[in-house]
Amino acid sequence: MANSGIQLLGFFLSLIGIAGLIIGTILPQWKMSAYIGDNIITAVAMYQGLWMSCAFQSTGQLQCKIYDSILQLDSSLQATRALMIVGIIVSIAGLGVACMGMKCTTCGGSDRLRKSRIAMTGGIILLVGGLCAIVACSWFAHNVIRAFYNPYTPVNTKFEFGAAIFIAWGGSLLDVLGGAMLAASCPRKKQVNKYPSMASPRSGPPSSTKEYV
Repeated sequence: MANSGIQLLGFFLSLIGIAGLIIGTILPQWKMSAYIGDNIITAVAMYQGLWMSCAFQSTGQLQCKIYDSILQLDSSLQATRALMIVGIIVSIAGLGVACMGMKCTTCGGSDRLRKSRIAMTGGIILLVGGLCAIVACSWFAHNVIRAFYNPYTPVNTKFEFGAAIFIAWGGSLLDVLGGAMLAASCPRKKQVNKYPSMASPRSGPPSSTKEYV
């Protein structure tokens, strides 16, 4: 029963994590303009994401523009895109495999040991997908920090972390946590005694006849 509860908890954590990865990948607030120096008072706030850049004006109007050419983008941004997409696809595939091996489902056969191994495989796939997303978010964050502290970067072009990267980070961590729970739910095999017992069975009942000399 406890094993089934761990599987359900890991499944729902991974499901929430995948939803967070998808939302974080779509949103444009991966980095936002930093209000430092002479850039404290401004009428426009700039946001940049993986797919578009947006400008939020003080009047409440939001204008977004999708990136025209993939080849004109920075290589780090292209790599972050690819890792996030791979992480989402791998995580969805791992969630499907884990669903087949969970105890509360009927698909995957009736063999409990086989179903547990399928769930463990799905958990490992979820771990790989979550790690891909963590690497993508951390790489993007490293580039933002490096550009922020670069003295040659103009003050009005410095950016800091936006809300979308934290959503993606949280989703990837939930994905990894759920995958770890599913991967750890495989039961251990019972140990079989390799050595026979010392007491040898008797071939038959003891003889009741006595020999007299």
